[in-house]
Amino acid sequence: MHIGKAIRLERIFNRDTRRTIIVPMDHGVTVGPIPGLEKMRDTVTSLVAGGANAGLVHKGQVKLGHRMQGRDFGLIVHLSAGTVLSPFPNVKRLVTTVEEAIRLGADGVSVHVNLGDETEGQMLADLGAVAASAAEWGMPLLAMVYARGPKVRDEYAPQMVAHCARVGAELGADVVKVNYTGDAESFARVVECACVPVVIAGGPKLDSTRDFLSMVRVSIDAGGSGLSVGRNVFQHRDPTRLVQVLNRVVHEGMSVDEALDGFEDVQ
Repeated sequence: MHIGKAIRLERIFNRDTRRTIIVPMDHGVTVGPIPGLEKMRDTVTSLVAGGANAGLVHKGQVKLGHRMQGRDFGLIVHLSAGTVLSPFPNVKRLVTTVEEAIRLGADGVSVHVNLGDETEGQMLADLGAVAASAAEWGMPLLAMVYARGPKVRDEYAPQMVAHCARVGAELGADVVKVNYTGDAESFARVVECACVPVVIAGGPKLDSTRDFLSMVRVSIDAGGSGLSVGRNVFQHRDPTRLVQVLNRVVHEGMSVDEALDGFEDVQ
């Protein structure tokens, strides 16, 4: 592996566990201002205090997450975007480059692809081009790949998720982010087929924190490398304490009950 890429990955993944807690905060472009992201600097501060490994933002938000004191926090710059206001909301197009992410001090970049959309071909071409540039510069690439289109009946179906993970890996991603399939056996198959580290998406905001933690625990047991979850983290009533509990699950190997011991108010 390119030495620069290896060093940057160590700022995204815990070097001892080879796992990660990533919190995406790119939602402002997609859906506009939402609870939890009105004051980005406060949100980042709370996540850092809890021990999150990295945050994921669009280029214009990098300055709001800049660390002027305290512990470090890995920076992933999201390169693609689209909005819910578009008549084609599943279309994601590149809005910046690997080179600009480097100038911003990024430790990694990410690209979003929706398989099954009519513009799938362009999104795949964008992913391939970014992968080539990222490899040249030694920049880690996270591919968010989902099955979303007119022929997709269930984007959480194990075969669909496995296909998404494999596409990301085969087109050059160093890490793939996919939906959780619902159980350990099927998700283990996704991880096995991916051949690169797999992190789970959070999906819609869940009512139960325990259910969220259980999803994370089972995905780790199935071989997953952690999570890249936004709303279920930054919209929690106490993101700092939630991330502390997530550290117990992801990096310390605790069960959900063990992790919540002393943090019962987080549930």
